[in-house]
Parts: sequence; C-alpha cells; structure tokens
Amino acid sequence: MPEFTTLGTRKSVLGMVHLRPLPGTPFYEEDSLEKILETAVSSARALHEGGADGCLIQTVDRVYSVEDESDPARTAAMSLIVRAVVQATGPEFQVGVQLMRNALKASLAVAKVAGGTYIRAGAVVGATLTTHGMVQADPLGVMEYRGKIGAMGIKVIAEVDSMHFRWFGEEKTTAEVARAARYVGADAVSLCHPDEDTALEMIASVRRAVPDVPVFLAGHTNHDNAARLMAAADGAFVGTCLERGGWGGQIDIDRVKRYVDIVRALER
Repeated sequence: MPEFTTLGTRKSVLGMVHLRPLPGTPFYEEDSLEKILETAVSSARALHEGGADGCLIQTVDRVYSVEDESDPARTAAMSLIVRAVVQATGPEFQVGVQLMRNALKASLAVAKVAGGTYIRAGAVVGATLTTHGMVQADPLGVMEYRGKIGAMGIKVIAEVDSMHFRWFGEEKTTAEVARAARYVGADAVSLCHPDEDTALEMIASVRRAVPDVPVFLAGHTNHDNAARLMAAADGAFVGTCLERGGWGGQIDIDRVKRYVDIVRALER
C-alpha cells in the first residue's frame, strides 16, 4: 500500500484537482462522469510532469450535507477517479482525497481502496459555520473508522484556520486548534490567510505550540509569495496560480514547473 512517507520531511507541492459535480448530487450533469474523470487524469498528469509532489482531488458539488456522509454514487465515482489518477501517475506521486463538505469516513474509504495516501479534513475537531449549515467534527467516529478499515497509514491533513474552517464558539487560537487536531490523530494541519504577514504568524504560532506537526498552506499562495511562505511551511495546496484562465482552468505544466522550482530552491 502506498504511503505519504515524505510528509514533513520535504516541502510538498500538492496541486488542486477540482471536480465538477459528481453523480448523486443535485447539479450533476447526466453522462458527464467520463469527461470529469478524463479532466482529472489530465490535470494530475500535468502536475506530475511539472514536478509537483502530488495532488488533492476535491469535489466541487456546490451544495453539501453538513454530516459526515456521502451519497453512494458519489463515493463510487470518486473511487473511480482516484484510482484512474493513481494509475496515470508515478508511485511517488501523492494522491489525496477530499469529499466536501466533511465526508471524512468516505474520503478515508476512497483513499484506502483506490490507492490514495492522504485526505484533507475540513473539520477534525470543533465546529465551523458554513453556507450549508453547521459542520460538527466527530473525531472519535472518524478515528474509529480509520482503524476499522486499516487506514491508519492514510495521512490526515486537518484544516485548522482556512476558507473551509473557522473555529466556532468559545474563541481558540489557530495554535490551540492545531494542538487539538494533532491530539486526536491528525498527521498535519493546513491553514491560510490572504494577508501574508498574518499567514506567517499563524505558521509560527503553530510551530511554537506543536513543533512536531507539519504545517501546510491551505491557499492564497502563488508564484509571487511562494518563496516567502514556503520558507516557513512544510507544503502547500496550490490551485489557481497553476491553472490557465483562473480557478477551474487547465493545469499549465510550465506554471507548475516554475512554482516547484521556487520551492526546491529553498531546500538547497
């Protein structure tokens, strides 16, 4: 079984592969699954050829349940897509799964069965208020299920302060949320902020509070700020700046190479 053995040992560039609505969701277009799969494979290949360390296959279904659940057809479709991407890329290329909004058990199942090496979790601890309602974490249920299906080797990268997660209720710092996520079983955390200085301070605060946890950028990184942000972080989820025509566009291999070159220069 493949594993994300380089997590935290080198700076990881993980490109975003955004999927159009899948079967079992309200906005799925009939008979479009084959095209969705082909586009995902093409995007992943471009990331692989450009030198990225991996990708995150993320659903963009427009409307979501706030529960930790996924329609069976949607989960099956995601499995087909992830397996196709795994087969189309190299053995060292890390393939991640994120069934939004917070279908962590289904994401773990897909990764385990289809050959993924990690999931990105919108809420491992606490709760976050979203446009779809309140998303409530269930760390006990998730970690029990992770063990049940033999997926402890599937890494969990938990969002702790990003566009997908903001701690709801009694105020907690980003560092406190990161510590809590690590305690319940997360292998790494991801965070971001549109203001660069704020993002750097967030990373530093997590480093002080939880020195052993890898920290990933959850967004707001591009070719202009990569050298500064990635000097502080262990990795990044990179999307729009690698796509022609903005979010959801075709992955540009040259843009991938330029971003990766910036990051690799930091490791010399």
